[in-house]
Amino acid sequence: MADKSDVTLPLSISAGIHIGVIIILALGIDFSHKPEPMQQVSAPAVKAVMVDQQKVANQVEKLKQEKRDAERREQERQAELERKAQEAKQAREREQAQIKQLEQERKQQEIETQKANEATKLAQVKQQQEKEKAVKAEADRKLKEQERKVAEDAAQKAAEKRKVEEAAAAKAESDRKLKEAEAKAKAEKAKADADAKAEAKAKADAKAEADAKAKADAEAKARAQQEQEMADALAAEQAALSQTMNKQMQSEVGKYQAMIKSTIQRNLVVDESMRGKTCTVSVRLANDGFVISSQTKGGDPNVCRAAKAAILKAGKLPVSPDPAVYNLMKEINLIVEPTF
Repeated sequence: MADKSDVTLPLSISAGIHIGVIIILALGIDFSHKPEPMQQVSAPAVKAVMVDQQKVANQVEKLKQEKRDAERREQERQAELERKAQEAKQAREREQAQIKQLEQERKQQEIETQKANEATKLAQVKQQQEKEKAVKAEADRKLKEQERKVAEDAAQKAAEKRKVEEAAAAKAESDRKLKEAEAKAKAEKAKADADAKAEAKAKADAKAEADAKAKADAEAKARAQQEQEMADALAAEQAALSQTMNKQMQSEVGKYQAMIKSTIQRNLVVDESMRGKTCTVSVRLANDGFVISSQTKGGDPNVCRAAKAAILKAGKLPVSPDPAVYNLMKEINLIVEPTF
């Protein structure tokens, strides 16, 4: 037993020393100071040291485990951050793709809407044209229906009148037959037949005359309408031609006014005191451009004197050979502004 104790004690001391070194390394204890001289360790002290060394070893292991746990948690946190960053990137990419898709759909929707609007406008124009055709057809139908009704009423009235006249003639004939002798019956009957034929012929002639008159009235109405349409078309054409000629004449007037201004500017003697100043001059021209008279209407006196002198020096100004254009510009007002 003594031999075994002698071996166990040094082993325990050695193990304690190694454990202490490990703890010191784990805790970062500084070894720069000199160690205290070791006291002689008794057997009970060695046993206490062994127990404390076990606690220390357990504590060291616990610290290491906590460190490993902390590192593992940090790695998991970093991995989670990377995962979330990747998810956020993917979400941004999906959002950008969705925005691009929505923009394309919006543009396509605008194109489809524009096409639909154009189709609707075309349909509305076509519908309006069909409506106008229908209105015109209905008006024509009503006019024909009215004409037919008028003709039927006239025919019905004529038939009723004929029946009344025939009844009256029949009654008169019957009375005449009763009053007259049988000897005159044949003559009276013949006369009645002749009267009836004459009446029928008169009615036929009257109807033919009425039909001819109605036809002539219709033809006259159609000719009048055609002549009115031609007159309207001619008036519209003349108005357009007149408007075109007026524009051309105004253009010619403007051209010759510019030429007159240019002529005056060439003969205008200017000085620095006239800069930025103007004068309004009224000029009366002969048909060959000769200046009949010139009169200032207002403006800077120096500019006005120079303008009148320039017009007098020119003597003749450009005018159009067209009499109509000349009539528009034979008396003109010009604004003379010296140029430098």
